[in-house]
Amino acid sequence: MPRMIDQIRACKLPSNMMQFAARGALQVPAAENIEILVHLAVHNKVFGDLARMTLAGWDEKACLAAASDPKTALEVLKYFISPDNLRPALLLALLENPSVPEEGLAKLARSALRGTIDGMLNSPRVRSLENVIEVLRTNPYVRKEEAAELAQALNATPPASASESTSEESAVARSEEVHSEAVEENSADAVADETPETEPAVVSSADEEHVVSAYMKDHADDIAAEGEKPFQAIGGIVELLGSEYFPVTQTAEVSAPGPAPAVAASGSAAAAAKPAPKEGKPGQAVAPERMNTLQKINSLDVKGRIQLALKGNKEERSILIRDGTKVVALAVLEAPKLSDGEVEKFASQKNVLEAVLRQIPLKRRFMKNYIVVRNMVANPRTPLDLGLGLMKNLLIQDLKNLSANKEVSETIRKLALKMYKQKLETANKK
Repeated sequence: MPRMIDQIRACKLPSNMMQFAARGALQVPAAENIEILVHLAVHNKVFGDLARMTLAGWDEKACLAAASDPKTALEVLKYFISPDNLRPALLLALLENPSVPEEGLAKLARSALRGTIDGMLNSPRVRSLENVIEVLRTNPYVRKEEAAELAQALNATPPASASESTSEESAVARSEEVHSEAVEENSADAVADETPETEPAVVSSADEEHVVSAYMKDHADDIAAEGEKPFQAIGGIVELLGSEYFPVTQTAEVSAPGPAPAVAASGSAAAAAKPAPKEGKPGQAVAPERMNTLQKINSLDVKGRIQLALKGNKEERSILIRDGTKVVALAVLEAPKLSDGEVEKFASQKNVLEAVLRQIPLKRRFMKNYIVVRNMVANPRTPLDLGLGLMKNLLIQDLKNLSANKEVSETIRKLALKMYKQKLETANKK
């Protein structure tokens, strides 16, 4: 008897059955269900979106079994290893699965962020593949010492059989352990939904200097590539300060592209803007202070702004998180004094670089805060793959609110509604 996937490939099923298939509702084995969903997600224009949404919320244990099985269909493995679809809990199993194609690992290595890079560096199979190592070396998030180590590995690459000696069971066990820890942490912190903002940690000057030194060393290449790029806020200066403190006609002066003119312009703009608060009664003492902070930031080069991001105060971090220079904005997330409340706000901001929103989930401390997770999913600026991956951690009421949030993508809304109904049904059965 032909498998259901074969009938779907041959387009022999009626429309209503295809819809059932895209929802994962066919009575077939779990592995075949995943294969059907991936096929529809990749090849079917009518039911592809629904299939992708179903896959995003699919049972992680079933996905892990498929990711670690060398007999899994190649199309499924390619789908799972794609940077757009990769789940962190599946990474180790996929890296050690000998059936995952080398070109898929190379593509992942090219765009990997720190969390994925760490997994790839610890993978015996990845270290045995010269092409993948070569691509990984060029990744901008790989540290200098790691790149040097990879260069040495290229000169003494172990035989391919050595990489295959790692058992699938150990890879699966490690993946399950990582996933279970994340689930336990998120579940525990989900109870404390509206926790008050924590106070910034008390950090000594020596510790701050150590953090600055380490960050400068790890990102030396990125800093050199940016050169003397001046501060330019994502979304513009008017949005940053507020039009009541900064008239629209002066915006161009402050955000001038050249480093020297930017400093001079910000000074003249500040002088012109100082009388403005006198006309409006509220905020008379606030405006000069905010302008002074902007002047200070505008006068710094990339290295100076990085130091300020790591050692500065809350107001300075709130401005620098919007720096159009990625290496500066990401430095804010490494600041020792950064509070949970600040991260909650960053997670909901629409005027930050995508790299900032991608970096937040890589910090376990941030992901233990339920409000951060909720704000990330509800932020229309959050990349779709991140939002879909974080949704499983939301509480039922937040899923309901998200399903009605027209600022987020339709895919997010539909999956939120589906998960809300599932959780509501489960709660009613208890």
